[in-house]
Amino acid sequence: MVSPTTSEVHPTMGVKIFSAGISACLADIITFPLDTAKVRLQIQGEGQTSTTIRYKGVLGTITTLAKTEGLPKLYSGLPAGIQRQISFASLRIGLYDTVQEYFSSGKETPPTLGNRISAGLLTGGVAVFIGQPTEVVKVRLQAQSHLHGIKPRYTGTYNAYRIIATTESFSTLWKGTTPNLMRNVIINCTELVTYDLMKGALVNNQILADDVPCHLLSALVAGFCTTFLASPADVVKTRFINSLPGQYPSVPSCAMTMLTKEGPTAFFKGFVPSFLRLASWNVIMFVCFEQLKKELMKSRQTVDCTT
Repeated sequence: MVSPTTSEVHPTMGVKIFSAGISACLADIITFPLDTAKVRLQIQGEGQTSTTIRYKGVLGTITTLAKTEGLPKLYSGLPAGIQRQISFASLRIGLYDTVQEYFSSGKETPPTLGNRISAGLLTGGVAVFIGQPTEVVKVRLQAQSHLHGIKPRYTGTYNAYRIIATTESFSTLWKGTTPNLMRNVIINCTELVTYDLMKGALVNNQILADDVPCHLLSALVAGFCTTFLASPADVVKTRFINSLPGQYPSVPSCAMTMLTKEGPTAFFKGFVPSFLRLASWNVIMFVCFEQLKKELMKSRQTVDCTT
């Protein structure tokens, strides 16, 4: 993301994938309670009864969950979340530059907006298909509650994989791939392209140096743009993945049910925790990603010099 200066060694594809995976896992661990709050707010209003707890706001949801279900509930589904970042974020972020360079090969000019969007589409699409089972398990574990005598559907991550595959079908692990593909294509293109363009503008216009403040500001801008554009697809994805078999015949049916029963604002449920989570996730991930790439390449140069 933004060509290195002549004094810098270009990070290898392996370094980028490794750095993206480690940085994404760290960001997920720190921001996971916000993601759980987002999921609970997104499914609120679905099958609501008079005894169902209502969540209000980000901090209210986190506090209510901690009081009623215990602090560990905020991290329910974290193992699946880590698996998701290893199989998903490492590819969509780590391969972005390489694919962008491939689309721009043979051209002496910087990558065009079309090259960047194409790279985001391709890496995001491939990563979604590979990582979808982890997304299904993560969302279901985050959404389930043991309150009011409700027996949890799953006792843990691997139990969820087994039960979903055996009681529903193996293909159910890829349930919601269409809305998740829509969501992550939007996220990948908006997040990576906005970050790339913002960082390039700040560095090339000498507003900020290619360092932590630049990465932080670029990540925040990318986080807001991404949350706003991806929110409708994100809410539909969460509802559809968490639904019982036969509840929604299709993704469009899920979206129409939400629209008719809850109105257009339903598509932006959980927007604040979604933004807080994505913005903070972006800041942690991109800052760590950029620094880790630099340190790994410095270490590699040092090893090369000593041999």
